[in-house]
Amino acid sequence: MTYGTRVKFEPLRSVAFGAIGAGYAALGTATTDHSRLFSIFNSTNTDVLISFDGATDHMRIAAGSGQVLDLSTNKIRDDGLFLRKETIFYIKRAAGAPASGNVWIQVMAADGGV
Repeated sequence: MTYGTRVKFEPLRSVAFGAIGAGYAALGTATTDHSRLFSIFNSTNTDVLISFDGATDHMRIAAGSGQVLDLSTNKIRDDGLFLRKETIFYIKRAAGAPASGNVWIQVMAADGGV
């Protein structure tokens, strides 16, 4: 029996509240593949900003919340929208320094069939 595309999980990217500063800093390493789905969760008590270039505010994740972004819903192999390979997520606080919690990003890519 052959199977279609399988999910391939990237290593978890995580940062504790004390390391979230006023300026952008990389949140983990660059992605190793073109990503189809990623999620960002913020368990801190402060909103955080996410950037994909280290300079521009692209996403605001409210305190105690998260987002799941499925870029290639119901697509197979090379179809759909992807987050480019070697993407680096950058993070900074939106206002005051967080006093608790952390932020983490989970990334999933597609792996070919068997």
